[in-house]
Amino acid sequence: MSPTLEATQRWMQEALVFPLRVAPEDVQERLASSAQLTGADGLAIYQRGYFLRITACMREQFPALCHALGEPLFNDFVAGYIQDHPPESHTLYDLGRRFPAFLEESRPDRDDPPEARETWIDFMIDLASFERAVFSLFDAPGWEGRPFADAATPPDRLRLQPAFALGAYRYPVAAYYHAVRQKQPAPLPPAQPCFVALVRTDYVTRTIPITEAEHRLLTAIAGGATATLRDPIQQRWLDWGFFIDEPPPALLEGPSRTGGRVV
Repeated sequence: MSPTLEATQRWMQEALVFPLRVAPEDVQERLASSAQLTGADGLAIYQRGYFLRITACMREQFPALCHALGEPLFNDFVAGYIQDHPPESHTLYDLGRRFPAFLEESRPDRDDPPEARETWIDFMIDLASFERAVFSLFDAPGWEGRPFADAATPPDRLRLQPAFALGAYRYPVAAYYHAVRQKQPAPLPPAQPCFVALVRTDYVTRTIPITEAEHRLLTAIAGGATATLRDPIQQRWLDWGFFIDEPPPALLEGPSRTGGRVV
């Protein structure tokens, strides 16, 4: 009995993601040869093309991490990642969602005490987490074309806008990321706590350095606390588009334009 289309698709996905598992007899049975190429040769072209496309997408999503590791080592990590976490979606936008967790789970010193672990691995994991947060904000539901809160908005009506994210890292990954993006020298930095807010307005994603105390405050506001902004820097959060004037929940479900740039 001939295999079903679904079974053939599953076999092809397995053959692309795990080329070493493909039995030669299965290739002969499923793939026809031509005068120019055998079925195995044709499959090899698709296998190489699949990996090249996946790694190209991952380099676009994690450019600073690729720079830090070097492209050959970065590609090796991607190969392991794809085998452990094959793409689940029809779009490659979600391809890197599990990459930071994969780096943490697969680190060779995972079972060592924290003080014995390789610090460069900590930096790479933090950098991957930051880059994933930046990339995710490109297509996050936004507030473009709608009014933001201003100084006249009562504190109990201030609400963080949808295209907003907070990050806390062990290394200054935001500065490293922007140095790479701007093609400036970017040596691997020493450990230094890094707290940032990411916000997208007018389709431009901005990285705002914040203090640990400000991170705690914004985390509390995200959890429902009243946004009491006491100092001039916190007042500038209004100018940067952190807040909206408590819209009806249904308004948050509208479509969002994708893309944009990071500054």
